[in-house]
Amino acid sequence: MFSSLLAASSLQTASADECGAVTIADMNWNSATLIANVDKFILQHGFDCDAELVPGDTQPTGASMISKGQPDIAPEFWSNSMREALDMGVKEGQIQYAGTTLTDGGEEGFWVPEYMVAKDPSMATIEGVLANAKMFKHPEDPSKSAFYSCPAGWNCQISAGNLFTALGMEEKGFEVIDPGSGAGLSGSIAKAYEREEAWFGYYWAPTAF
Repeated sequence: MFSSLLAASSLQTASADECGAVTIADMNWNSATLIANVDKFILQHGFDCDAELVPGDTQPTGASMISKGQPDIAPEFWSNSMREALDMGVKEGQIQYAGTTLTDGGEEGFWVPEYMVAKDPSMATIEGVLANAKMFKHPEDPSKSAFYSCPAGWNCQISAGNLFTALGMEEKGFEVIDPGSGAGLSGSIAKAYEREEAWFGYYWAPTAF
């Protein structure tokens, strides 16, 4: 799930003696921007590269690396989000998987608070959640049930939305809530925990939160 990507053009132009200019995708979430800055530091001070961070996000960065060879490096890439395109890029020699960013890998899914499962073990299953949809009150319309999805523009918004449809969650009364940002998503979980309220939505790991 977590991978580092290298563009083929960077492999062809760089050498041990003359690194030159290297562009590094600085993704818009905490772990990815940390790793990008670590890579930049190592390339600058260890290999005398002219390393530069450039704004990145999963879909546009992956597509740009495959089609244009830029940026040179994507230090943390959730490769499952566009696996077919990436594998084709590797097959055609446009990109290369450089390695695993985090040895324990990543995890993403639909979550509920542990205290809900402690009270009712069926809540550990999607069937149990759907059967108890009314517990997850929508903050703006109590007659509906709330599902917190990925912020708009994140690649996981697509996969979460597809699963929402495939599981027939709208028919069970759920409505998708866009939290606005990763911080907004974390905040909604924290608020529910402080009050020991029901919460259901997408999240990923590992994160500091």
